[in-house]
Amino acid sequence: MKTVIQTQALTKRFGDFTAVDGVTFEVPAGEVLGYLGPNGSGKTTTIRMLLGLLLPTEGSAQVLGYDIVRDSEAIRERVGYMSQKFALYDELTVWENLEFYAGVYGVRERGHIEGTLGRLGLGELKGEWAGDLPVGWRQRLALATAIVHRPQLLFLDEPTSGVDPTARRDFWDLIYEFVSEGVTAFVTTHYMDEAEYCGRVGIMSAGRLLAMDTPSALKESALPGLVWDVVAEPLLPALGILEKTPGVLRAGLAGDHLRAVTESDIRQGDLKRALGVLEGNHIQITRVEPTLEDVFLALAAQ
Repeated sequence: MKTVIQTQALTKRFGDFTAVDGVTFEVPAGEVLGYLGPNGSGKTTTIRMLLGLLLPTEGSAQVLGYDIVRDSEAIRERVGYMSQKFALYDELTVWENLEFYAGVYGVRERGHIEGTLGRLGLGELKGEWAGDLPVGWRQRLALATAIVHRPQLLFLDEPTSGVDPTARRDFWDLIYEFVSEGVTAFVTTHYMDEAEYCGRVGIMSAGRLLAMDTPSALKESALPGLVWDVVAEPLLPALGILEKTPGVLRAGLAGDHLRAVTESDIRQGDLKRALGVLEGNHIQITRVEPTLEDVFLALAAQ
């Protein structure tokens, strides 16, 4: 299978600060790769180097077979980029925004611009000011500007940040629609649940790529044991007990309950006995499937 992105020890430093630290990975054609991590973990800096907008301090990378240092112009002509803040002109209409970006890429056919708007459900809004659009529609317009020239590869940087859950789901449907036509998608996100939509997930923390694999494989390989959902009152004393219980590797708050990761030989009864000092209070302990948030916390703690 054709390799679309290939990096080797890609590194970016700003003075004494290392934003991206020796990142190595490959992305095959037709994949949806999720790049998961909190804000400041190096996701955007990685994208900006792959686009040739930032020069790496060390290491190398090729995008669509082009070197990110020598061939940055060729890369930008062939990829679509949707930035975190939706680079739209609020004082222009929907049509004018798309027409401008199409022109940047040398696309002049009115019918093609109309078709792009229609595909993203923006046809009836083409006369609206971009600045007046709700966030979900601005998101769709930003995606339209990224695909108007029919790129082979899409870089989507936190594309669903600040968007309601329904619009997020609809947006992912659009991504997979494009991927079904042969486009490769590189999507950064800090939403742990959203990464479940991706074929593979790279987990970033403090500039380091901690792991990259399918969500199911990461849950199997990265977690050291079992995951439990714990309902107990009072909550904070229960948390304190779990943190000191032998075999409990990590315990933390999860809304109005607790979540614990334990060694593989720990059983429900072990946890109940430990929490038995909370006399007279209802205790409910349930074995649950791990999430990518569990994986991230386990990897980041190493």
